[in-house]
Amino acid sequence: MSAGTAGHVARSTVRPNSETIRGTPLRTFLPTDDGVTIDSVYEPRAAVYDASRSPSGDPVFVVAHGFTGDVDKPHVRRVAEAFAQYGAVVTFSFRGHGASGGRSTVGDREVLDLAAAVAWAREQGHARVVTVGFSMGGSVVLRHAALYGSQAHADGRRREGRTEAHTDAVVSVSAPARWYYRGTAPMRKLHWLVTRPEGRLVGRYGLNTRIERRGWDPVPLSPVESVPRIAPTPLLIVHGDRDGYFPVDHPRMLAEAAADHAELWLEPGMGHAEHAATDDLLARIGRWGNSQDS
Repeated sequence: MSAGTAGHVARSTVRPNSETIRGTPLRTFLPTDDGVTIDSVYEPRAAVYDASRSPSGDPVFVVAHGFTGDVDKPHVRRVAEAFAQYGAVVTFSFRGHGASGGRSTVGDREVLDLAAAVAWAREQGHARVVTVGFSMGGSVVLRHAALYGSQAHADGRRREGRTEAHTDAVVSVSAPARWYYRGTAPMRKLHWLVTRPEGRLVGRYGLNTRIERRGWDPVPLSPVESVPRIAPTPLLIVHGDRDGYFPVDHPRMLAEAAADHAELWLEPGMGHAEHAATDDLLARIGRWGNSQDS
């Protein structure tokens, strides 16, 4: 899974034409714990930058995109621009997407990609990190918080030595509650894309998404199994009541598993993930993340 496919470069290489002066955007490839390189962008808060002021007072939003997205897609850039009104922003392309290396495991080893992005966000001087994931990314932020948070026992051991990769608040948008769901036409199409050789060809050449042909072994902790392990980290679950991929029983399962720990926003008229998130919803998520104390 860590083979250097498209986008493989040397460790911690800053992209050409990327600014490295404090307070300006940074673009680099981050190495994950399993050796995949992840195309990543850091952008400071959109307000006029004061060089005498430390960024530690601002949160940094680390955005985990949905399947077939990447850091340069317009819908991902729109999310980043919205959150930049409330803090700094890190966006990145999951493995197998865009210019990142490796192949997509559709929510399994992507937790390592997010961990690398969160650790890099802290290196920029921010004391508070808010992870925000959409669809596949929504499942990844839940698993990441369970694995790297204060109750990180999901795989039988704590992630000692990577404490810088923990998050301080979690927002999961349009995420599934359980794996292998095929109850809607879009999800049946997605399963064809992932499991069939001809589907993976469409993914590679039509969607710029390189998909791992081998299935999960072992099957990773599911989102609904992850949620109880996130407390006491603040958790917000957001879902549209017209989501064409995952009906509302998914967010309700997640909220029930979290007991009284999570907030659930069921958004009237909203469809699926980044494309369906209105400017108003993104602003409310930004304010929620900004209000969470470390």
